[in-house]
Amino acid sequence: MHTESFCKYNDPNCYGAKELEVLLEISHLLSNKEINLDSVIEILAEHLDALRIIVTILNRESSTITIMGSYGIDSQSKENIVYQFGKGVISKVIDTGETVTILKIKDSAEFLNLTNAPTVVEGKDVSFICTPVRYKDEIIGTLSFHKTYDKGKSIVFDSRLLKIVASMIGRTVRRHQEYAEEMEQLRAENLSLKGELKSRILPDKIISNSGKMNEVFSLIESVAPTDATVLIRGESGVGKELVADAIHFYSTRKGKPFIKVNCAALPDSLIESELFGHERGAFTGASNVRIGRFEAANGGTIFLDEFGDIPASTQVKLLRVIQQREIERLGSSKSIKVNVRIICATNRNLEVLMQKEQFREDLYYRINVFPIYIPALRERINDIPILADFFINKFNKRHGKNIKRITSSAIDTLMVYHWPGNIRELENCIERACILSQDQVIRTHNFPTTLQTAISSKTKQNGTLDIILGKMEKQIIIDALTSTKGNCRKAAEQLGITERMIGIRTKKYDIEPKRYKTR
Repeated sequence: MHTESFCKYNDPNCYGAKELEVLLEISHLLSNKEINLDSVIEILAEHLDALRIIVTILNRESSTITIMGSYGIDSQSKENIVYQFGKGVISKVIDTGETVTILKIKDSAEFLNLTNAPTVVEGKDVSFICTPVRYKDEIIGTLSFHKTYDKGKSIVFDSRLLKIVASMIGRTVRRHQEYAEEMEQLRAENLSLKGELKSRILPDKIISNSGKMNEVFSLIESVAPTDATVLIRGESGVGKELVADAIHFYSTRKGKPFIKVNCAALPDSLIESELFGHERGAFTGASNVRIGRFEAANGGTIFLDEFGDIPASTQVKLLRVIQQREIERLGSSKSIKVNVRIICATNRNLEVLMQKEQFREDLYYRINVFPIYIPALRERINDIPILADFFINKFNKRHGKNIKRITSSAIDTLMVYHWPGNIRELENCIERACILSQDQVIRTHNFPTTLQTAISSKTKQNGTLDIILGKMEKQIIIDALTSTKGNCRKAAEQLGITERMIGIRTKKYDIEPKRYKTR
């Protein structure tokens, strides 16, 4: 029998007396309202002369086992280690409810050693004991320790103490288990809400549930945290400014200035002064020094809308700003450094403008760092119902209306229309319908006549059926061209018609196949 069993209780080296002192101290810590499990583990580690102590908890939702508290492991490793249920000693203890003792972990095939524990210390093998942590009749985790193996000493007493402490910390581990599972659930809900946010709304009400717009949202999330120059392309009315808002909102410059400039609205004679500022006396009427939009946006973001309409003389100066991030006010030769993130937007075909020498090629490649193409509304008609609901709510508040629904026939009318004015036109259409509705319902006759006839699509059908079929045929052709990226031959194959027939129909409905090519 080993010497530990013969020590006298009042002997200062008595193992039993020391064990009782440890248990009393741990009991005192666990009785406090604010339980510090790390302090419990530290006391236990000191008494056992342990190299490592690990407390794990089982997540019942994900069937994973994580480290809740430890001694001898760095915090980063503790956070990154996850034990899979069904693998390794710790999982076995949770599964069977039996304590496992491994005298030499270097000789054990089932010891996974995910924490990279040493197997030999100063020429001595390392042992491992793992016991289950229970709460009532349920196994909720494990308590284990590593210790150098000594043939002359028994680890029976250490194992007994480990089991006692495991039973004492059961309630504490349960609380952590419930908290961890709750946090896991909240994280899952948060991810779900973020996914819903992507498919429903971004800052300043970008609303969509289409796959095409989900791709746009992914691009926004990718580029927003960077300082890359962004070029937003798309037809007028698709919401390019809202995308710029979203990029700034998600960027590190969120709290800094966000200056918007509509380049098409500024006369050629004033655009340089607006963008770069001027000194006093720089030109007739310049009675004071004025800072430009780039200076005003310093530290933040500048959004240059209708960028394709900038005159050639200004394009040269903009090239310098983008390349060197510095400007010169009109009437001054002094360079001013500006820390500005540039976002540009245009509905013009810049490639055609370059061919006509109306847009500088070097400027094009400077701004086309990260292009984002916003699809037209007719390319994502499935967004129309949720957009209509959103605008109805918006105009109910603005005009004091109480529109409760929109009829299915009205939605059908919206779905088959070509929408040359895109979302802006849809918004105007819904606002008009809200104002005209007298019975809290939006009906087809509340829409403008252009939506109720074939005028806007330039067709010459006679009769309601011809009109509806024509619009449906047009939408089907658009969908085919969209899915084939503007390839008329593939679109014809997809629809089971000849390429000549699809050519006739694209002319009939004024459809430009090249518009649907990959941007």
